[in-house]
Amino acid sequence: MIIGGVKFHPAINASGARGFDGTGYWFHSILKPFGLNYDESTFVAKTTTLKPRQGNMRSTTWFPDCIMVKLLKGITLNAVGLTGPGAEALFELAGWQERTKPFFLSFMSVASNQDGRLAELENFVQLLAKELSAFQTRIGLKINFSCPNVGLNPSKLIGEVSQAMDICRQLNIPIVPKFNALLPFEIGVEISKDPACSGLCVSNTIPWNSTNRINWQRLFGVNDSPLAKYGGGGLGGAPLLPLVLDWIRSARRHGLTKPIIGGGGILSKKDAKAMVLTGASGISLGSISLLRPWRIAGIIRYVNKLYRRLENENKDCSAL
Repeated sequence: MIIGGVKFHPAINASGARGFDGTGYWFHSILKPFGLNYDESTFVAKTTTLKPRQGNMRSTTWFPDCIMVKLLKGITLNAVGLTGPGAEALFELAGWQERTKPFFLSFMSVASNQDGRLAELENFVQLLAKELSAFQTRIGLKINFSCPNVGLNPSKLIGEVSQAMDICRQLNIPIVPKFNALLPFEIGVEISKDPACSGLCVSNTIPWNSTNRINWQRLFGVNDSPLAKYGGGGLGGAPLLPLVLDWIRSARRHGLTKPIIGGGGILSKKDAKAMVLTGASGISLGSISLLRPWRIAGIIRYVNKLYRRLENENKDCSAL
């Protein structure tokens, strides 16, 4: 998968799946021999904010109450809230500069207004620009624009994303704005036309009760979110897959030619194949770490092999 001139493995982890430094969480080392293994995939660091953020995750809790997992239904609900030490601390502690294989950083502005969000991004870009010469490999940057999570009006989103990518242009690295599948695909097509946009990532949770295409009451047995005290949370897992597939299919039909990283509800090789054949340039694995962790290594091998086969058969790989 080539994005912005950099070759990444086409199977990648979602930004929260392996933590800030790639070592994962306490259960990763336990389950690694059984398949929870991200070898031969692209690392994406957990999304950071500019300043330290408490969020809802407590480091002393093995089973935080801001995350709900329903294994049989293949769903998660989380309201972690971008818990983290902030960008400056992570540049010192996360070991990003020592990594030797291309990977992505992920950033999100959390200010309540556009000027504030753009100012946060500009400060982050200045921090990253100072560190880039110390990196041992090429990197990309994902900018999280999950519209419903930050209260953006889709009709105004194109302008803000364009300004954000213009701020990032000085870095001369692949810039990939990230959305969930509730973003109207037409807006995604327009955003992709910006010369500073290297590709799109359509892989994020869906905020509670934000679409009638999901039967929330049937999934959770209640009308109000079980994580209402944290704002409702975001849904991950199986129900997202058809939404993301529809989004990619529609965007490709309407002229989006740049790379798309697709994710959401990929819990099997069959799901991964559907994402690839619909037009995703790469696939993102996130909630599977909690729902079907033993399948991760096999899916990564399968996806890498599938993309190689498509390339060798001279299929139309413009999106790959």
